[in-house]
Amino acid sequence: MGTNPYTVFWSAGLVLLQLSIGYVLTNLSWVWVFVAAYLIGAFINHALYVIMHECTHNLVFRNPAYNKVLGIFGDFALLVPSAMAFRKYHLLHHQYLGQYDMDPDVVSRTEGRLVGNSAVRKIVWVFLLGVSQALRPLKIKEVRRVDRWLVANILIVLAVDILIFAVMGPKVLAYLGLSTLIALGLHPVGGRWIQEHYTDGDGQETHSYYGPLNKLCFNVGYHTEHHDFASVPWNNLPKLKRLAPDYYDNLKSYSSWTAVLFRFIFDRSMSTFSRIVHEPRLRAAPGQGASCSSPVSKRNQNLE
Repeated sequence: MGTNPYTVFWSAGLVLLQLSIGYVLTNLSWVWVFVAAYLIGAFINHALYVIMHECTHNLVFRNPAYNKVLGIFGDFALLVPSAMAFRKYHLLHHQYLGQYDMDPDVVSRTEGRLVGNSAVRKIVWVFLLGVSQALRPLKIKEVRRVDRWLVANILIVLAVDILIFAVMGPKVLAYLGLSTLIALGLHPVGGRWIQEHYTDGDGQETHSYYGPLNKLCFNVGYHTEHHDFASVPWNNLPKLKRLAPDYYDNLKSYSSWTAVLFRFIFDRSMSTFSRIVHEPRLRAAPGQGASCSSPVSKRNQNLE
């Protein structure tokens, strides 16, 4: 457990790389903007989202404010001011994992029924997953949505977006925006969003991915390990697994994000309701730690 301050250099390098690629694209056709966003940019922006995740858990610096600043800096390449909102709601996800009214990672019943089991609608849902994730916290009523850090995040990133447009032009903004949209959706790394908590009835609430793309994504696939020990930085997650083989080697895991994505889309037995959901429990005020309660029953959401 601890921090990995060297992550800051990865963040700076990836943001500068994205802006450099965008600058090169200004002299090429729009077709290359789309191609570069899918083949290169999506991997980079997904990696920046993982660094945002590290900042959320204060795994880069000991001082939370420094982690917040680094998270906002990563938004310069993500185009969308998301670091502070992600921080607020992702910590709730850890504290209230699987609880419908407090875990923003759980889809609303309306959203789930709208998507249903249709492969076409699941494709559209995965493609627009970034939009879904941005709107889903609206179902959580007990959290103060706006604070000074969120306002600063929005104002700073919008100012940077305007500066990029003025200095480098619309193709750079389009490249960055497409890279973010694709990283959160129909792309090999998009399988991560299904792998983490969706289930085919195996009874596991979290799943890990141990495939080669972890090398491009700061080991974000080690998701079960992360939920067990959220204070372990990305570079030590494989070590954690090696130290506790009896706990992790016998769990269901995945080796291909693409296969996870295809299975979710085309298997009619799976939907956005295919995850374990806890019954409501007594809870403390957000941010004050998990509350004690009686054992929590579990159920799989279904479409009925």
